[in-house]
Amino acid sequence: MKQMRLAVRFPGADSTTVRGGHRSGGQIDFSSFAHLARTAERGKFDFFFLAGEGPRPREHHGRTHDLGVADRPEPLTLLGALAAVTDRLGLAAAVDATDNEPYELARRLATLDHLSGGRAAWHVVTSPDAPTGEDVRRGGHLDRAERYTRAAEFVATARELWDSWTPEGTPRPFAHTGQHFDISGEFTVPRSPQGHPVVLHSGDSDEGREFAASAADVVLTRHRTLEDGQALYADVKARLAAYGRQPDDLTVMAGVTVVLGDTDAEAQENAAALRRLQVSPRNALPAPEQVRGRDLSPYDPERPPPGVGPGPEPDLVRGRARTADPLRAADTRRASSEATGLAVRRTVVEATTRQSLVGSPETVATALETFVTAEAADGFVLVPHLTPGGLDDFVDRVVPLLQERGSFRSAYTGTTLRSHLGHAEPVWKG
Repeated sequence: MKQMRLAVRFPGADSTTVRGGHRSGGQIDFSSFAHLARTAERGKFDFFFLAGEGPRPREHHGRTHDLGVADRPEPLTLLGALAAVTDRLGLAAAVDATDNEPYELARRLATLDHLSGGRAAWHVVTSPDAPTGEDVRRGGHLDRAERYTRAAEFVATARELWDSWTPEGTPRPFAHTGQHFDISGEFTVPRSPQGHPVVLHSGDSDEGREFAASAADVVLTRHRTLEDGQALYADVKARLAAYGRQPDDLTVMAGVTVVLGDTDAEAQENAAALRRLQVSPRNALPAPEQVRGRDLSPYDPERPPPGVGPGPEPDLVRGRARTADPLRAADTRRASSEATGLAVRRTVVEATTRQSLVGSPETVATALETFVTAEAADGFVLVPHLTPGGLDDFVDRVVPLLQERGSFRSAYTGTTLRSHLGHAEPVWKG
């Protein structure tokens, strides 16, 4: 049986996470990060993923949104600390390619790769909208297409820097001249234990898939059904040939949330209770406001939504990607609420917090294996609902089943993240 890859994302600035009470720990305490990372390593996971990087929290009515205050420590500093309390687990961080510069970021990533013994990974992200980078950007905001061309050149430049030292440890001068960067000099960090840090990218959009096929080692995806997963998997793997790459050069990992119970029925009950905890009355309104572009603060979130159409305030919720078709989303949610009689908060709960996999450990294990054997994914990034103990049950109850069935490793066989993923060290291009 093909063995799957597993990673865990530290739960952060989104409606997935349950905050306050209900066994939820601190979002900034190092003990929270360390607990989750150690649990993932105990489960022989490939890597720990710290998402949500960004210099600016999302805003709501000109104030920081409740869900935008968490998961904002400087990621590479934090991963450096986690390198000291783990031995084999890969360490991945989302770092923006729109508002950083290649030399400095390549140096920080190479340093982390050395300190961790070859376990560093970089999730390449771009600023989703103008407000996100206002507090660091020197010039104007880049449009979507240009953000991707900058990101592609950024990754290529970083790899040139990582290759400016020979595998034997000899530094060589570098020089890069392109559309976005014109730099030269000498890099200060030798080639790392795995050659280069692993490059991750999220690839649901057409631009994201193309970028992943051209430049990434791992592509992170989201899909609801097996058929959606198979279509994305086939599409992104087919794009690799245009860049001289083979299907195994890119690992496809789907983001999933899991709710367990002793039985499937109990798991469904647990999932329903969890969804009610994820969306509080206070943070229920921003979701419909985002799709309607209208201030709904005078309305009671515990009553059915008002019959008001889309308004003129597209930037009411700032610092996050907007819904692709807000008019359609608004109409869909209004129709759902009218048909069910649900209040605004319950409508948001049902529309935004559905868990991916709900069932007994046996049911969840079988579902994960089905996705991999049907070529809908090579593995999964688990997004726990609780900080920091949300991965404990999965590692204790699902991972042993996967190991018994031969669909997941029982022990690490290498020391670097590339070895965990089954990727060869990059060919030196100095």
